Formats: sequence, structure tokens, C-alpha cells
Amino acid sequence: MSGPYSYSLTTFAPSGKLIQLEHALKAVQAGATALAVRAKSGVVLATEKKLPALAIPASYQKISVITDHIGVVYAGMGPDSRVLVKRGRKIAQQYKRTYGEDIPVKMLVRELASVMQEFTQSGGVRPFGVALLVAGVDADGEPALYQVDPSGSYWAWKASAIGKGMLNAQAFLEKRFKANDELEDAINMAILTLQETFEGAMTEDNIEIGIVSDVDQKFRVLTPAEIKDYLDEIA
Repeated sequence: MSGPYSYSLTTFAPSGKLIQLEHALKAVQAGATALAVRAKSGVVLATEKKLPALAIPASYQKISVITDHIGVVYAGMGPDSRVLVKRGRKIAQQYKRTYGEDIPVKMLVRELASVMQEFTQSGGVRPFGVALLVAGVDADGEPALYQVDPSGSYWAWKASAIGKGMLNAQAFLEKRFKANDELEDAINMAILTLQETFEGAMTEDNIEIGIVSDVDQKFRVLTPAEIKDYLDEIA
């Protein structure tokens, strides 16, 4: 889309759209596929890691820990995600310092969404070129999964995908998702879903998986050795 509305963030086009938001969504759609699955006993995040041949895999992370019980994966522009992860950690720490307990997943998501929405109506800034999948377990042991888009919209999901392979991954998840699956089943399904959109050979170095369980309520990123075990099990 061209014309005077293409370059203005704060002016609606006659169609009722903010064109810069459309461009931000295209940045998300150009990113490597990321997905999430909520199981009965936890949540799984999984993503592709497309690296140059000589890059060191351990130096590149798409899944980040925000608090002990919440993690996030992104699709889109990595630098933008780092800004939001830093903001999320600050919000979580302020909440804990004020109330003496961990921030609920939905509240953290709402605050991050508010930050992203603010960047759609302010002069001199641009929207975040990133979408987030946020996974966690609240104090009552209930697993939670949310998606946040560049517009600041957010929804709770049973399973979702973002990025380049979103449509194929979402279709696969709709066919295979079962609400009563255990966490181990959800990990296997997440890997199988990534394989649907993956180009080339999948190894422990070019995918990343994070999990949070209702048992210990701790979010952690799986090691390459753990991922290799799951890949061998599926092969």
C-alpha cells in the first residue's frame, strides 16, 4: 500500500487501517516459526533458530525467561523482542516488590500489551515488529498461554503459532491438539508441528524449546542434549 498514509503511524487510512501496523505484521510473518502448546500439566514453547553456518548456536536465543514462572518466545525482529523482555522483567520485579508475590501471567501479558499498544498511537516511534507467545503457571498451578500482537491485542490460547510457517503450523495443531495431553506429549507435538514447516534437517542446534510445569512452576529452556533425546525418540 502506498500513499500518504503509509508513513504515518497516527493517521488512519480511509480503509480504517493503520498502515504501519500492517507493515509490522509483515515483519512478524517474515520471522522464523514459533509455536506454543498448553498441556494439562504445563506449557511448551518451541521455535526454529535459523543461523549462519559459522554462528555459535548458544549465542542466539529466541526463548527468554521473564520470571521464574513465565517465559516468552517471539517471531519477528529480535532487537524489538529484547526491549519487551527487559520491560517485562522490570514490570514483574516492581509487582513482586510491591505485593510480595509473583505477578500473574495475565497481568504481565496485559502490561506488555499496553506497552505495545502505546507504540501504535505516539508520534516519533514505530510499532514493535514482533509478536509474542507468553507461557507460565500461576500460583494456583493453572497453566496459561497468551499471544500478543504488534497492535497490543492479546488472547489466551490452547495452542498457537506465529511467524513464517504460522498457517501450516496452526492447521497441524488444530488437528492434533488434545486438552488432556501431558507435558511430555505436548513437547513431542510441538516438535512434530515444527517439522511441518521446517526446511532442511532439524537438529538440537537449530530449534529451541522451553517448558513450564505445574509441578515445580519453573520455566526453563531445554538443553541441546535434552532436545536431541526428544528428536531421537520421534525419529
